[in-house]
Amino acid sequence: MRIGIVGATGYGGSDLLRLLHQHPEINEIVVYSSSQEGMNIHESYPHLSGIYEQRLEDIHTEKMAEQVDAVFFATPPGVSANLSLELANLGLQIIDLSGDLRLKNRELYQSWYKREAASQAIIDRAVYGLPEWNKEQIKEATVISNPGCYPTATLLGLAPLIKHNLIQLDSIIIDAKSGTSGAGRSPSAMTHFSEMNENFKAYQINKHKHIPEIEQVLKGWDEQVAPITFQPHLVPMVRGIMATIYVQANEGLTEQDLRTLYNESYQSAPFVRVRPEGVFPATKEVYGSNYCDIGIGFDERTQRITVISVIDNVVKGAAGQSIQNLNIMNGWDEQAGLKIVPVYP
Repeated sequence: MRIGIVGATGYGGSDLLRLLHQHPEINEIVVYSSSQEGMNIHESYPHLSGIYEQRLEDIHTEKMAEQVDAVFFATPPGVSANLSLELANLGLQIIDLSGDLRLKNRELYQSWYKREAASQAIIDRAVYGLPEWNKEQIKEATVISNPGCYPTATLLGLAPLIKHNLIQLDSIIIDAKSGTSGAGRSPSAMTHFSEMNENFKAYQINKHKHIPEIEQVLKGWDEQVAPITFQPHLVPMVRGIMATIYVQANEGLTEQDLRTLYNESYQSAPFVRVRPEGVFPATKEVYGSNYCDIGIGFDERTQRITVISVIDNVVKGAAGQSIQNLNIMNGWDEQAGLKIVPVYP
């Protein structure tokens, strides 16, 4: 298959190149950029020297339809909204990492993202690409909205509890931390070394744009789910997300019940690893990989469940999961190009 990457000079695009380079079904990759057209990709990313010697091409939809079979949008919000419908109508598979196609309600998107939403036609065609819980729809899809990084860690941590009606649906609190790569490659005061080093910041208090995405999926699983409390933080590391999730259990639950539930829920999910009793994951244990590692604790004194879910935000939270979706869409091995041992230490 021939692959196009729009936004190849961002961190998500760079990791797509890293992972697709070893993919057995990919024989050509074309890179596109509206801001660095004509540059060689290794001028932006010297670590690709001698591996990818390609010039970044400008974005022309009809030409792209002749060059590639599938397109990844590893772009800021707004780009996919303008281009994905035309490319999909030209017969290309679309996998959008930007968030433009995740929210089904256009007004909700415009309220949280503060920009014009994509057309309803392409939003309606987009399938939410959380493979562990939406695989059958992904198999039939031609347009994928790839989940956000925080939602991926959060939803994988919560899904067994919601789907089996084991918690009080108005009790969900998510305390999440991310490395600075989640803010993208463009420098800012928020992620400047002098501001971030030896520092720890909460940001976007009660207004992070991943809140409606998480709530949309949770309500799809159980419409009685109440609005959630979700608070992200930045920590002084490059990669990784840890979502610490607190929920109130229904009566009669035990920790062994929870452990059995999670193990059964993810026994056929190659990229979700459930920790044994008393063991909780750390972000370093999934670094550079497509794994989501989950640990569960139950406090019988408070009847509160704590779920720890960790991912690499650039891989399972973006590029890796999008390739996992590509594999499922095309009937390939779900793990193709993704059988990577995490980098440690």
